Amino acid sequence: MAEIKVPELAESITEGTIAQWLKQPGDVVEKGEYLLEVETDKVNVELTAEYSGVLKELHKDSGDTVQVGETIGVIDENGGAVSATLEKGKDEGAEVKVHEAPTASSEIVENDEDIKQRPIASPAARRLARERGIDLQQVKTVDPLGRVRKQDVEAHTETPVRVEQSKPVAKASEPAVQQDNPSKPVERIKMSRRRQTIANRLVEVQQTAAMLTTFNEVDMTAVMEVRKRRKDKFFETHEVRLGFMSFFTKAVVAALKQFPLLNAEIQGNEIIMKKYYDIGIAVSAPEGLVVPVVRDADRLNFAGIESEILNLANKARDNKLGLSDLQGGTFTITNGGVFGSLMSTPILNGPQVGILGMHKIQLRPVAIDAEKIENRPMMYIALSYDHRIVDGKEAVSFLVTVKELLEDPESLLLEG
Repeated sequence: MAEIKVPELAESITEGTIAQWLKQPGDVVEKGEYLLEVETDKVNVELTAEYSGVLKELHKDSGDTVQVGETIGVIDENGGAVSATLEKGKDEGAEVKVHEAPTASSEIVENDEDIKQRPIASPAARRLARERGIDLQQVKTVDPLGRVRKQDVEAHTETPVRVEQSKPVAKASEPAVQQDNPSKPVERIKMSRRRQTIANRLVEVQQTAAMLTTFNEVDMTAVMEVRKRRKDKFFETHEVRLGFMSFFTKAVVAALKQFPLLNAEIQGNEIIMKKYYDIGIAVSAPEGLVVPVVRDADRLNFAGIESEILNLANKARDNKLGLSDLQGGTFTITNGGVFGSLMSTPILNGPQVGILGMHKIQLRPVAIDAEKIENRPMMYIALSYDHRIVDGKEAVSFLVTVKELLEDPESLLLEG
């Protein structure tokens, strides 16, 4: 018998939650084959079998919290003979059943047809189906190979279930959840581990940091004109589109060099001044907000920044971000404007002490001088900062510097 143990997931991560088992007791597994998916605070990890055989028993179920090094199941290595029997049966076109000696914990009989009938689905599709209580066998897919994707689960609709039908039986030790009107339909969805982590960290930041936000506005006329003139040539040369984020990243790096306390963090009674510029870019992913990091942004040109942001955004959308993509970061930029936000107060991404919020570009009348008014594309920008080490004067000056650099984008080539 070979024990299935939770391996080292990543630095500083000591536990996770079993999102789903991809194999069940009685299934034949081969070395290197995916066994289960474990959800950590930052990313999901698919664990593989280290031995070939038959999955004998599970010590932990989906939804259980597991520690690194903990035994969560057992593989019967002698089940290799069973695997050979199955393959022989397939070749001969015969139905082959697997009979294991009955145990106190399981008495499972499966055949090859049972395995074939299980729906093939991506981890993201399985996770979403589990959260919404959807049977994957009922989900229609357009994939020619029959693989169920996340989009298929999202497109699947089910009749709302009333609370009496969907409400789990409360344990004796758990207080009953009181409903104002139990006849109304509701849906209970367990928060994912990542969503719980996001919630806890946001609350922690608000409780531990002296957070304050200052605002300004940027006339985006010059940036938009540069983009209009250069975007086609830029794309032809670099095969990536010229967006606003590279301008903002360059402006932020230049401003951080002038006001280094916004590129620092607090550890105990010490201020850690960071002499590098790893800029986090907040991205909305299927599992919730994530902040992948553009490393050494001060050493990248516009094309390098845009390429890296595109790469990270694609990985976030496909749920393929690794821990190395998310760890660290000295300052964060978030763009609520892509969703239509006109103004907001972004929350710090601890332990960082500064975050810049971008917002929607909107035409507004602007006084050019005492007699002239023009409609200009304006954007409100917001800087949230930790007042424990950043004073108001420094924060306001930082934001003014970002504004001035963006309104004179050619200067970014010199200052950035």
